[in-house]
Amino acid sequence: MHVRRRSLLLAAAAAPAATAVTAHAAEQSAPSHRTPLVIGHRGAAGWRPEHTAASYTYAVQTGADWIEPDLVPTKDHVLVVRHENEISQTTDVAAHPEFAGRRTTKTVDGRAVTGWFTEDFTLAELKTLRAVERLPLVRNRNTVFDGRDRILTFQEVVDLARKLSKAYGRTIAVFPETKHPTYFRSLGLPLEPELARAIRRNRLGPRECVVQSFEPTSLGRMTDLGVPLWQALGTTGGPYDLVSAGDPTTYKDMMTPAGLARIARYADWIGPDKASLVGTPLLADAHAAGLRVGPYTFRAENQFLAAQFRRGDGANDFGDAFAEYALYYGMGVDAVVTDFPDLAVMARRG
Repeated sequence: MHVRRRSLLLAAAAAPAATAVTAHAAEQSAPSHRTPLVIGHRGAAGWRPEHTAASYTYAVQTGADWIEPDLVPTKDHVLVVRHENEISQTTDVAAHPEFAGRRTTKTVDGRAVTGWFTEDFTLAELKTLRAVERLPLVRNRNTVFDGRDRILTFQEVVDLARKLSKAYGRTIAVFPETKHPTYFRSLGLPLEPELARAIRRNRLGPRECVVQSFEPTSLGRMTDLGVPLWQALGTTGGPYDLVSAGDPTTYKDMMTPAGLARIARYADWIGPDKASLVGTPLLADAHAAGLRVGPYTFRAENQFLAAQFRRGDGANDFGDAFAEYALYYGMGVDAVVTDFPDLAVMARRG
């Protein structure tokens, strides 16, 4: 394992200065550009309700190299795996009369959100809920699995990844994302210390774990863990941690050569929206800065595909996903983040 040493200003990774000496891994399970990684987005969310044991297992069974758990905390500060801390769309919480009084409205990253929130439940309470399909009108086929899986902790995902690694004879990496880290820090439920403890407790090395976030200051708190870091990039505005601190840096700024050079001081990867790579120098500029690139999110339904890949008139009908994968593999991306890892693996075979 080759370990690079860089400098990073902990408070704002997108800022020009860099002073604190840190170390993190540059090498992990990524193969060469000729064999891009397939990352199961929330498992195999195209085929199973997201962030469930069934979703992660199916992703690995069909060839995914990494599986992605989004992390949010419980009231008793346990990291659980949900796309958002508001859980009315991904669980059956609304059907539990004992929790009816916990429905509320909160401001999360500057946006008013109404529902039920993980930080208002203990782990034991969340374990009484069951997962459901988040997009039932898009993926009606997945609703047959509603109610079959419990909410997982991050530790349970790590355990599952290791079990699947043993079963399939290859290392399956976990790819955790810190969700709304500034918001949770303001509540006294910071994500980074708990994630760091889990990484150290499980002795997760650079082949088993890659940490991602849209907020550079969240990544800046984890530069000493010895695992690769992944800076996710949005399409509009800027990271909430920077915006809330009055920093005008936008995602567009971060995708310039100068911005990429700053990211390369603390991270190994960038994860842009896939559309950000079309007709732009972003991929070449990122590679020139020493960064690997894993665009998101690849899906098969027409509504998520560019016009040239759509087939038929139905928004939820499958289009030519294979042609889309071929385009991005041909560009030289290092990974794809996908709801359909089986299709990505088939496309990778050519």
